Amino acid sequence: MEAISIRMAREGDAAALLAIYAPYVRETAISFEYAAPSPEEFARRIRETLKSYPWLVAEENGRPVGYAYASAFNARAAYQWTAETSIYVEKELRGRGIGGKLYAALEALLKKQNILTLTAHISCECGEETGKNASVAFHARMGYRMSGRFEKCGYKHGAWRDVVWMQKFLGKHPARPEEMRPIGEIGG
Repeated sequence: MEAISIRMAREGDAAALLAIYAPYVRETAISFEYAAPSPEEFARRIRETLKSYPWLVAEENGRPVGYAYASAFNARAAYQWTAETSIYVEKELRGRGIGGKLYAALEALLKKQNILTLTAHISCECGEETGKNASVAFHARMGYRMSGRFEKCGYKHGAWRDVVWMQKFLGKHPARPEEMRPIGEIGG
């Protein structure tokens, strides 16, 4: 395996990152989107995310092979210390440690932002034992724990899907937490 480098995403990465994401949309129920967004829409998503949260790209020999980002768990002020995480790695390269490197870098930046709780929302087959789900297993290895399951809340590829919620604490939850800092205030 070549060395993997991690950097902050740019709007110009949209086409390359969309090429990683689109097969997940077309071929799986991992994403609940029915159609892949346009490159322009994907660039807009990157731009909007980077106003507040990190969006990281993993590169191998200068070529994007995966990405991870955080987003608001909920827009209301009391939720500012909680973020939702998302990750996509080129399907043929999964299992090589790229996801772990992306999440480690993402978590380091989120800690600097004063984020204390991470959530991951993961699609599962209805009634599926979570131990058989690769994304659940990945998040468990990264220190997330199961926090809930919503049954039959999504429909894709002719079947109802459950969504499990997992969470991870990045630190202690003080009586008076420091305000969440946008990613632009901490650098990356």
